[in-house]
Amino acid sequence: MPLEVQIVKRLRDFALDVSFVAPDAPLGVLGPSGAGKTMLLRSIAGLERPDRGRITLEGKVLFDAERHIQIPARRRRAGMLFQHYALFPHRTVAENIAFGLSHLPREERANRISELAGRTHVAGLERSYPKELSGGEQQRVALARALAIEPAMLLLDEPLAALDAHLRSQMEAQLQETFAAYRRPVLLVTHNIEEAYRLGGELLVLSRGHIAAFGDKEQIFRRPPSLEVARLTGCKNISRVRSISAGTVEALDWGCRLHVAQETPRPPAFAGIRAHHIDFAESSSAAAGEDNVFPCWLVRSSETPFRITLYLRLHQPPGPSGEYHLQAEVFKEKWQRFRDRPFPWHVRLSPDSIFLVPE
Repeated sequence: MPLEVQIVKRLRDFALDVSFVAPDAPLGVLGPSGAGKTMLLRSIAGLERPDRGRITLEGKVLFDAERHIQIPARRRRAGMLFQHYALFPHRTVAENIAFGLSHLPREERANRISELAGRTHVAGLERSYPKELSGGEQQRVALARALAIEPAMLLLDEPLAALDAHLRSQMEAQLQETFAAYRRPVLLVTHNIEEAYRLGGELLVLSRGHIAAFGDKEQIFRRPPSLEVARLTGCKNISRVRSISAGTVEALDWGCRLHVAQETPRPPAFAGIRAHHIDFAESSSAAAGEDNVFPCWLVRSSETPFRITLYLRLHQPPGPSGEYHLQAEVFKEKWQRFRDRPFPWHVRLSPDSIFLVPE
């Protein structure tokens, strides 16, 4: 049975006030720093007591304010994984993994340690101490310790944030492998949009203690329900709009009319398109007659090892102020194909890729 959470807890500047049902699958909890993400995990784990509400797991009440039920953290069977590993420095890898297994017979405990060390790829390190391990190895040991108690839920608080890019990639693969075999609730707290998308099946977006969006990650990314969610999920291109007719809006900040595929029950106030959804026409003649194709000029660019971010001005060459309308992200292979073309280029904003947001 799933994890059901309905709690209110007063924080310094706002109240954490959430109600949701987490499925037996990974749920990415996304939001900016200070949104209440860690407090949500700590409340579910039993490390903090909410002011009001109720938490149940597999039909068992873990917390009920009205009935004065507060099951201690040690009895909630929550596997916790933290950003900074939280290993016991004076214990070996094997002793860290076995921390919650003192109730098991020695042989069964040894078998559990061996099995988990193999699953988390730290076999051979059982006699090592945390200070002798890399950050990735320490986090794998922490994951093995969290899984050792055969938890009824996994609660992960920024588990990749302290790792460098290489170790983060390795640990992310480890988590994907773990989640595939673990058919119980997993809450993964992160402020990294791509991490939340890759590791979570569903997405819960928190903003100042309230749920701004909850549901299928693809739907939230393609059709964010509010301007706030669009920004929190990393959309760089947002313009105020006014409706012209069914399927047509005027983008006031971009100075153009857009054909859109999305229908909205209320008049839209904003339109957005994600940077990686922006495309370029091969030539002005190829673009003739297409919807949402506009001349553009490059204001500046920003480079990563694999992608280029292009800052574009529509309709006319950029002025000395360096103002731009859109950010586009393209892989370097594609960039090489059109970077030397004369201006203006022609940018394509697919009607299917534009989302509309009500006031």
